[in-house]
Amino acid sequence: MMMLFEELDYRTTPIGELSLRRRYDPRLEAEVYEIKLGEDFLMTSHFTASEIALANLGLAELDGTAHDIVVGGLGLGYTSQAVLDHDTVRALLNVEALAPVIDWHQRGLLPLGERLRDDPRNRFVSGDFFALAASETGFDPEQPGRQFDAILVDIDHAPDHRLDARHDSFYAPDGLRALARHLRPGGVFGLWSNELPDPAFTAQLAGVFAEARAEPVSFYNPYQGKEFTQCVYLARIAG
Repeated sequence: MMMLFEELDYRTTPIGELSLRRRYDPRLEAEVYEIKLGEDFLMTSHFTASEIALANLGLAELDGTAHDIVVGGLGLGYTSQAVLDHDTVRALLNVEALAPVIDWHQRGLLPLGERLRDDPRNRFVSGDFFALAASETGFDPEQPGRQFDAILVDIDHAPDHRLDARHDSFYAPDGLRALARHLRPGGVFGLWSNELPDPAFTAQLAGVFAEARAEPVSFYNPYQGKEFTQCVYLARIAG
């Protein structure tokens, strides 16, 4: 018999209590995986349309092949797997500050864990994405200063709704300029948001990057009985 609820793991982290849960949702007639930080939901396997769109929209902006990609915030892995579904991708770095999340993927506790773990193009990097973005050396500890074709981020809920106040400086112009140093010419920055597009943040991106826009992503929410809209911000540096 399928269990209605199971806590697969529970860890203490520097930013709070982290738990991985699996439950059966009779409304969906499916298993749902959830990651919670305290009482805050970080990720659910039920709503993944915008996480997948982050990868697909970001990579659609790139020309050529043999792309090197960074995903900031591993979560349940839906953005990362969508990146690897593109045969133009040569290498992917998953940067994740919460070590238990990487461990869950490596142990195969998550639906996509084994696929990500076993793809030779993929590598997990344990580190603070925001600190690495601000650094001169960047995201790859094996190749300091390495640049990438796209950096895709899904960590905070929205540019103005952050999990930790230490992330604040990233969303300011100087923080975005620091990130842009790690992109190759013509490279793309993509940012997931749980909210509708914010014109003020889009304008802030446009002040740093050569191009910037926000793409709404809508999907049906059966719990609310209506469409729900999140968004993906996209920005490109000059080629």
